[in-house]
Parts: sequence; structure tokens; C-alpha cells
Amino acid sequence: MIDESKATELASKVLALAKDTITVRFRFFDSALSKVTINYDPLKLLNNYANEPNFAVRLYLHVILHSIFLHRFRFDIENEDFWNLATDIAVESVILDMDIPGFSLTKDDEARMVLSKIRKWNPLITADIMYREFAVAGISNDAYASYQRLFHMDDHPRMVSMENEPEVILSKEDWERISEQVKAELDSFDENGMGKESLRLNLKESTRKRFDYDAILQKFAVRGEEIKINPDEFDYIYYTYGLNLYENIPLIEPLEYSEEKRIKDFVIAIDTSASCGKDIVRQFLHKTYDILNTSNAFFEKVNIHIIQCDSKIQSDIKIANPRELDEIADDFTISGFGATDFRPVFDYVDELIENKEFDNLKGLIYLTDGRGIYPSRAPKYDSMFVYNNHDEMRPPAPYWAITVEI
Repeated sequence: MIDESKATELASKVLALAKDTITVRFRFFDSALSKVTINYDPLKLLNNYANEPNFAVRLYLHVILHSIFLHRFRFDIENEDFWNLATDIAVESVILDMDIPGFSLTKDDEARMVLSKIRKWNPLITADIMYREFAVAGISNDAYASYQRLFHMDDHPRMVSMENEPEVILSKEDWERISEQVKAELDSFDENGMGKESLRLNLKESTRKRFDYDAILQKFAVRGEEIKINPDEFDYIYYTYGLNLYENIPLIEPLEYSEEKRIKDFVIAIDTSASCGKDIVRQFLHKTYDILNTSNAFFEKVNIHIIQCDSKIQSDIKIANPRELDEIADDFTISGFGATDFRPVFDYVDELIENKEFDNLKGLIYLTDGRGIYPSRAPKYDSMFVYNNHDEMRPPAPYWAITVEI
């Protein structure tokens, strides 16, 4: 039986050889290879290497792709098991699309058969797409175990603070720069037939900017006076002195106003061209209310218009109390189901502004799949298009629009 020190030495040489193999084969991975470290059990690695001569190089490439796809930096994930499985499927899908001599494993043919079945209902395979599928449709225990056997290669450490760790841990920003560099070098790499499109798709998704919905909603806030004690201007010393001296009669009354930046005038537009079902609309309205309510972003009295539109305005519900937004969500009735045209909503809102319906409208949110006709000119207020899915074929939004995917 091999001793521990000898096993460590041999395993280190196996990984070094795997790293050199990838470096020679794919020079656009140079920047990532120089930063990736693999923690491993030497005996287990050598055992796998003995059974599968390509195991080490495949493991190294698997870990590299996890890193440049930024999989461990996603902190908005609710189901960790689904996410880990989705990322493994995405990574192995890219590797199998590359079809690299010297990188194959005995399970690959079976994995390709499973991926071909997945592509019948999901032509594009990325971690986000697979995760959404698992989260919405679920997955049986048997299918989960089968996917694990075929696509799982490594542990999935989450990026956490390691204050006492002497080794330098690369930040998300570091890996974003490396991913962008790989993407740029990949575009100049001439070799065909190596799954470049699959790799490029996953890189594009991983480097796509994700916005803080809460922070964006704050762009729609305006300054105004809210009736409440303003602690910055209230002098408790004189107030308490009066209570003691004159038996519960304060010397001064508290200043019952405070100028704060909150949301009063607001428009929510909903695309009813069959692209946004009732469940999506309900969740969207609840989510918007929850974010604004928990962050105290609303004034007590508001002027919110919820407008439904396909190719024409179908309805306009006016809300004066923020709680109404949450209350109507469950009983919201969808109207329309025609073609999509965004222009009628903006024309209608312009009419409302002209008729003095708003004091100071700062923003409009449009829930849609994005497949519609956009206005040719920018409105006088901020506009956010919230897309209800990820769609590579969606027409580009105009330069003035804020875009978010949910």
C-alpha cells in the first residue's frame, strides 16, 4: 500500500500534468488556470486516475468552468441542491460539447443521451436555465440521483469570508475580470468544432449584470414631507426640562415633520399579451410591495396606477394606499391577450401627466416578456422593463430603458 507522503507527491504530479494539458490545448484558459486551486484527497484522486486515465484533466477543467462561470458567487439561490446540480449539468454540457480527445470519461455517452433529452424541452443549457426548471417543475429523487452520478465531479464551496485564511482568496470581482478576459480571448481563438458556442453562452450569462431591484426602485422616489417626529431637529433636553418643570407640559412641541425621499407617484404596467400569466403577475405585485414596504419607501398616501395593456390599454387601477397593492395581487384579473405594443402605455401616461394626474412622476415599471414595439423616444421619467424570462432572441431594449430579468 502506498504511503501518504508518496500519494501526495504522485497526486500533485497528476494534477500538474492535467494543468499542463489544458494549458497546451486551450490557451484562453491561461488566466483562469493560474488562479484555480484544487483541494483533494490524494488517495481518492489516484484511485480515480487509475480507473479513468482522463479523470484529473476532466476534474481540473470542470473546476475551471465553475470558477469562470461564477457559480459559487450566486447568493440569491434559495435551493442549494438544485443550484449545485444545475451548475454541474451546465459545466459538463459545455465540456461534452467541446468533445476533446483525451478528456473523455466512460460515462460520457450516457451523459450525452441525457443531455439530448434535456435539450428537447430546453435547447439552451446554462446553470440559470436548469435551476429555474428544477425550481418550477421539480425533479424526482431517481432523476436527481441519476444526474448526480453523471454530472457531479467536485464539491461546491460557497464564497465566504475567511479572515484567518493565509491563502489569498479571489473575490467575485477578480473572477469577473478573468471571465471577461476568457470571453475576449475565446472570440479570437480560431479553432472550430470545440463547443465554443456553448462556452460562450455560459460566459455571457455568468457575466451578465444583475441589478438590485430594491436599489433600482429607489430611483423612483421623490423628496417630500412625511408627518413624523424628526429626530435630527428635535431637542430632547428642552422638551424633558419642560415636562419636569411644568408637570407634563413640554416647553416645545416636537417637530412633527421630516423631509424624506419616498415613492408617491408610480406606474406599474403589465403586458397582457398572453406572455404574463396570473401567477407571474401576482408574484410580481407581491414582491414589489414587499420590497417597498420593508424599506419604508412609500409615503402613507400614494398615487399608483396599475395599467394593463397588450396592443391597447385594457384597464387602469388607481391605488391611494400602499397596502392596496398587496391586497389586489391575489384577486388580480388579467385582461387582453392581444399583440404586444409598449407605446400605448407611454402615450397614456403622458396624457395623465398633462391632465395633472401626477404631482411628480419619477418612474414606470413594465412587466413583460420584452417582445413588443418600444417607443421611439425616451420618456421624461425613468422606465424599467422587468422581463419575466431569459430570452436570447428578445429584441434589444432602447438605450434609455432600465432592464431587469426575474
